[in-house]
Amino acid sequence: MINFDDMIKNKKARVIAFYLPQYHPIPENDAWWGKGFTEWTNVGKAKQLFKGHYQPRVPADLGYYDLRMTEIREAQAEMAREAGVEGFMYWHYWFGNGKRLLERPFNDVLESGKPDFPFCLGWANHSWYAKNWNAKDSKKDKLLIEQLYPGVKDNEMHFYSLLNAFRDNRYLTIEGKPIFLIFAPHLVPKLNEFISQWNKLAIQNGLNGIYFIGQAGKNIDCKEILHNGFNGVCRSGIQDVHNKIRGRFTNSILWHLRKYIGSSLTPLNKYDYLDIVNNLSDFKLDSVENIYPSILPNFDHSPRSGRDGLIYTNSTPELFRKMIVTALNSVNKKDYEHRILFLRSWNEWAEGNYMEPDLKFGKKYIDVLMDEIMEK
Repeated sequence: MINFDDMIKNKKARVIAFYLPQYHPIPENDAWWGKGFTEWTNVGKAKQLFKGHYQPRVPADLGYYDLRMTEIREAQAEMAREAGVEGFMYWHYWFGNGKRLLERPFNDVLESGKPDFPFCLGWANHSWYAKNWNAKDSKKDKLLIEQLYPGVKDNEMHFYSLLNAFRDNRYLTIEGKPIFLIFAPHLVPKLNEFISQWNKLAIQNGLNGIYFIGQAGKNIDCKEILHNGFNGVCRSGIQDVHNKIRGRFTNSILWHLRKYIGSSLTPLNKYDYLDIVNNLSDFKLDSVENIYPSILPNFDHSPRSGRDGLIYTNSTPELFRKMIVTALNSVNKKDYEHRILFLRSWNEWAEGNYMEPDLKFGKKYIDVLMDEIMEK
């Protein structure tokens, strides 16, 4: 298990990085998007949408990797360790009735014992759609796979599918309990019952319970998450930041324009990264013991969705440093175990939201994080 006494000597906070396991082909993606499709397909075909737009983004040290390769996963862990990251939070996909997708990379990590690098899991509990971005087309988004919640028996099956992971000595904990994050808490029916059931199963199987973290987002706030039985909150606040910068009314008008007259006739949905840095922190919330702020190096969703994507411009490692320092100041009075920053993300390349080296910045984002997180 994690030795916090040793960690306190070395790091100012616990950084847990979201990790996308998408970079390998699966039959479902072959059927939906064409044989051999991975996230790199979108990354490689990305286009500049305006002068100075940083696209396409090209990976440097690791190249266009395949997560079925042990060597790649080891190299990622070594980079993350160098950056001061405590562990990866692997996105986990459970669609109900035992249906999983993209599980191979994490299963390989679990079964092989490599890399010897801490981890936890986050349930990405949402349906997958093929988006229809043509506003003049009456066709709706095409449902690819639906997120289902069959009930008590499925909850039990879900728990036992992860029990070996929870018992692994690399698994990240808070208060002696394995961390389990839920992406969209408000979508889970009978949420309190789900949490209660898993906690009972955890105790029956020799664990101290589960430390549930809910992600606060567009439709749910921190107080509501805690009221529903969660132990903690991963606070993003991105939508609130966008509304603060541009105005809720303006954003609503632009959203309706893009939807009904088409994105080609409306302004791009872009923000200057400096404005994000200056507005993301909420000291009052982020200093609460069980509310955990997020930091993000950049964001550019255009490789997946073209002109309909959310785009941050002018991100630099030094501006990212400013975001890190602000977040650290909001958590530095907490007990070390709760002094957590969620890093969004380690490798979301098609969202322009990654730490891994690219041809423009190399390892500078990694260097900045290491410089600020590690005790001098």
